[in-house]
Amino acid sequence: MTSTTARRTALSTAVTAVLACLSACASSGAAEGGPGPSAEPLRAVERATGRAGSAWVTSTTVVGDELSLTAAGALSWGDGVTGSLTLTYTGGTTADAMRRLGIASLEARYLPDAYYAKMGDAFAARADGRHWIKYAYDALEGLGDGAGFADRMRETAPDEAVKLLLASDDVHEVGRETTRGRHTTHWSGTVDGSPGRTVDIWVDGQDLLVKKTERGRTEQGELSQTAYYSDYGVPVPVERPPAADTADFTELLKTPSDGS
Repeated sequence: MTSTTARRTALSTAVTAVLACLSACASSGAAEGGPGPSAEPLRAVERATGRAGSAWVTSTTVVGDELSLTAAGALSWGDGVTGSLTLTYTGGTTADAMRRLGIASLEARYLPDAYYAKMGDAFAARADGRHWIKYAYDALEGLGDGAGFADRMRETAPDEAVKLLLASDDVHEVGRETTRGRHTTHWSGTVDGSPGRTVDIWVDGQDLLVKKTERGRTEQGELSQTAYYSDYGVPVPVERPPAADTADFTELLKTPSDGS
């Protein structure tokens, strides 16, 4: 294998590994159906969480044997999802591939039209000094793993979890619980149209989500995700990375035979 081919292979591995992370971090499947029997309390939660507009988020995600990761940072929602998260790979085949490239964690920036991943110095040494990969949502639509990604990113906002429960035929109140020191009401339901997928939320006295869990099956294995929300209304300034320090993922996926 030539040095150019080896370099391209490494870059392609990094690009596809981040794509796997994107698919894991974003929910899959939109809410369908009409309001369930517990619509009114949940509609109050949907309105309050939607009005809050932003929050600090911490989460853990596991997808079969392929990936486990943690995320922490601030997100805002409304006209698309924007924000910045630090993603740390903690296990799975994707994490192994990233570690071989010298990447254990990355900064993820979400803008209305694209997702940016800061890969670090080891990656930059293979990418002409550029530290960031850009994933334009329009370009992702042409890929099997990326189809509908922009829509799925919008579903990561906490009010979208409430919409999933509003569309569920079996949503119900589980009871009152203490969650991270706060008095909360626990709701649970299955997602219509996604066999085996369940969503649970814990809501405080201000009708704001404190915690969300999601479980289901994916092509890569069993999905388990837990997210905590705090500091609602936090400012979320997000800057687009410098163009000179950014590589487009479609460019990095090219092979030498593509004319690169």
